[in-house]
Amino acid sequence: MIWSLIVGAIIGAIAGAIMGRGAAMGWIANIVAGLVGAWVGQALFGHWGPSLAGMALIPSIIGAVIVVFVVSLVLGKTNK
Repeated sequence: MIWSLIVGAIIGAIAGAIMGRGAAMGWIANIVAGLVGAWVGQALFGHWGPSLAGMALIPSIIGAVIVVFVVSLVLGKTNK
């Protein structure tokens, strides 16, 4: 469980950095974005590539980028 939270935080931090929102998101938001992004990414793209804590990393990062983008659109914070 803790390992999943750590990997989710790392995935969320990578997605935040890719989207330029890394500094604006806190650790809780990174964990949520990483875990939800892992679920979305694996649902859309499958379970391929290396995996940690049961999460395929590449689809999870892509899914987390999608989640961060959608949340930014909904909250109206797409501009830096």
